[in-house]
Amino acid sequence: MTTVTIGGAAGMWGDSYLATPQLLADGRCSYLIYESLAEITMAILTKAHMKDPEQGYARDVIRTIGQNLSGYLDRGVKVITNGGGINPRAAADVLRKAAADAGRPVSIATVTGDDVLPLLDTLRDSGLRESTRGTPVPQRPISMNAYLGARPIAAALAAGADIVVTGRCADSALVLGPLIHEFGWAAGDFDQLSQASLAGHLLECGPQSTGGLLTDWQATDSWANSGYPIAEVAADGTFVVTTAAGTDGLVDRRTVAEQLVYEIGDPAAYLLPDVVCDWTQVRLTEVGPNRVEVTGARGNAPTPTLKACAQVLDGSRAQIMFFLAGHDAVAKGRRVASDMLARFRTLLADTGFPDFRADHVDVIGAEDTYGPHAKSRAAREVWVRIAVSHDDAAALSAVIREFPSMGLSGPPGIGGGGALPTPSPVLRLDSFLVPRELLPARVEVDGRAVEVTDVPRELCESLDGPRGSDPEADPIEQAGTVEVPLRAIAHGRSGDKGADVNIGIIARRPEFEPVLHAQVTAKAVGEYLAHLGATSVQRYGLPGLHAVNFLLRDGLGAGGTASLRVDPQGKAVAQQLLEMPVRVPAAWQTLIATEECSS
Repeated sequence: MTTVTIGGAAGMWGDSYLATPQLLADGRCSYLIYESLAEITMAILTKAHMKDPEQGYARDVIRTIGQNLSGYLDRGVKVITNGGGINPRAAADVLRKAAADAGRPVSIATVTGDDVLPLLDTLRDSGLRESTRGTPVPQRPISMNAYLGARPIAAALAAGADIVVTGRCADSALVLGPLIHEFGWAAGDFDQLSQASLAGHLLECGPQSTGGLLTDWQATDSWANSGYPIAEVAADGTFVVTTAAGTDGLVDRRTVAEQLVYEIGDPAAYLLPDVVCDWTQVRLTEVGPNRVEVTGARGNAPTPTLKACAQVLDGSRAQIMFFLAGHDAVAKGRRVASDMLARFRTLLADTGFPDFRADHVDVIGAEDTYGPHAKSRAAREVWVRIAVSHDDAAALSAVIREFPSMGLSGPPGIGGGGALPTPSPVLRLDSFLVPRELLPARVEVDGRAVEVTDVPRELCESLDGPRGSDPEADPIEQAGTVEVPLRAIAHGRSGDKGADVNIGIIARRPEFEPVLHAQVTAKAVGEYLAHLGATSVQRYGLPGLHAVNFLLRDGLGAGGTASLRVDPQGKAVAQQLLEMPVRVPAAWQTLIATEECSS
């Protein structure tokens, strides 16, 4: 095949039912991928598996695939999903039953081997340490899974699978796998592997590359019928991103660039199991309506280790929310939250419990997430949110029962609390780099074992540190300048990398890029977002996109699976940073106005 066309039919567990029918009706796709496994999702699936050993997979994704078996088979479309979660075989069994009920024979493969639990003693004896905190391998994690690569998926397809169900693998491997199968790329074809992995990165979050989460949200006509992404990939790995016909999808340089910088850390060393990607010189070219060509990705040898994440039970947490209205609602909200926490602490002490492990208060409507940059402190209606964690769920249950009494003894205008919350377990995420030879992938097609030739160990190279740091530039001349918010000359997107915040900022025009390098420095960003409490800030350059990428270490506190914050995954942080003031030449005002009109 000279071109392979792949559609992104799910970007998370719980994605829209719209995707599958529209991509099948579009008719161009030979493959559909269903990506389901965020780190938070792995925590949810782990909890489900603890309650019922037959669970642990993304049920709605597997159900959707089962309901559309005839559509795939009639159109010759193959399906790859990591919706197997921590129980791919159970997910495959559900699909086999759906096929039998529909009277449609289908070949189903599973990819396993990502479970690290059987290796715990070996890893502990080796002295392996957690990647960021340096702590040892935990004694009793409830799960620990490694990110496998794309070659097991390619092997399953070569063995005749119509549907491939994996456990934990790199999200982009869902796209790279079928492309390795179709084009026969070798383990050393690093540039092609990097390009194809970028295609996977742009498809793995579904409509985030076709208008979803776009900074210039007004440019997306509607979210009523969101279009899902399609990649048309050539044999050299270059590809065009587009979207299903007849939808509200939008594909342009902005939509693709924002998804490209999403959660990538060091863009010169984005670590994947099959290749270390260098996306610093990627170029985006609009080649037609809703069509963006992507070129320029480079690749290097993969590392001798695979990332593995352990889920560790680490206490419990609870969240209390209630509505508050009237004059000075913000001040009332802060006082009632403070007094409520004081009452809770008294109750804990009186009943023999230790203090909370942590607490966090948000007055939603007062722009608390903006820290010192909040502009609205005079709201007359707010939601007050109190989040607490504790070693003992019983302690949280006790304070939750006390909460309603504040409706009688607290401020005027309080209400809307709804049903009382229940404590939920906190799953701490620990990350480790495990020697890849300890984790051979296993592939079965309809119960038959299939041989897998994975990345040879001798091809791998250790990474000696960051490769894409961006040195700070000299400040531009300040005479004849005006102050504008960063969003006037740039757009961006943010997300989580464990406990870190990743923020990508893209210049709207090439001539705006020098301002990013001179003024939006690591130091300036650290100071502007100091309320996040990051321990350090790194800046990386993406000259091909006229962009910079920031990594704020520990900017999410305990991280997405354990954070008490209202934005535990840092999704709104880029929008906050885009309010940062910068100075630009006054002569740019016409250009800025043009950009505002186009958005």
